[in-house]
Amino acid sequence: MDGYLANLPDVVRLAEDYEAIVMVDDCHATGFMGPQGRGTPAHHGVEVDIVSGTLGKALGGAVGGYIAGPRPVIDLLRQRSRPYLFSNSLPPAIVAAGIEALKLVEDGDELRSQLFENSAYWRAGLTDLGFELLAGEHPIIPVMLGDARLSQEMANGLFAEGVFVAGFFFPVVPNGKARIRTQMNAALTREQLDVALEAFAKVGRELGVVS
Repeated sequence: MDGYLANLPDVVRLAEDYEAIVMVDDCHATGFMGPQGRGTPAHHGVEVDIVSGTLGKALGGAVGGYIAGPRPVIDLLRQRSRPYLFSNSLPPAIVAAGIEALKLVEDGDELRSQLFENSAYWRAGLTDLGFELLAGEHPIIPVMLGDARLSQEMANGLFAEGVFVAGFFFPVVPNGKARIRTQMNAALTREQLDVALEAFAKVGRELGVVS
């Protein structure tokens, strides 16, 4: 929800000192963080023991996920993981689409570069307008509003201007930390981003979020 990256280098160093296993849930990083979109560990240049992720989000699928790790761990999960034991297999079309999506992200360095260029432009534009953002480099860029009702009013106002966003508030995020969670996209043009920034400026001023 915050677009933060875990400090994996220090986590891995501690794990090595104490002979611990490191597991990373990389649902919000697979496909666009790190070389070839290999996720947060690759972004930080470290190796971890277990990685879980999804075929949704950046990979574009509607359902399904995965856990990657040592063979004994995978064998154990296949025997002991209740969600796995009592689930149906993924539809073949979803599996085929997931495989193709992985091929696309492996060769998608140009799109990833555009994604982070768009993210930097969007973050700078919102900051210049006076919105409160959470610091970071992730393409998830939360616009902090604090009040739950305000986040809903902001989302409705933006929708009326042709910009679709969702307001997030308690219990999805901590109480008093309501926000509009914006998510950047490599396919957006500079002109489209400017239109969205104008909408944020207009609605933000109408609601007294920015001056």
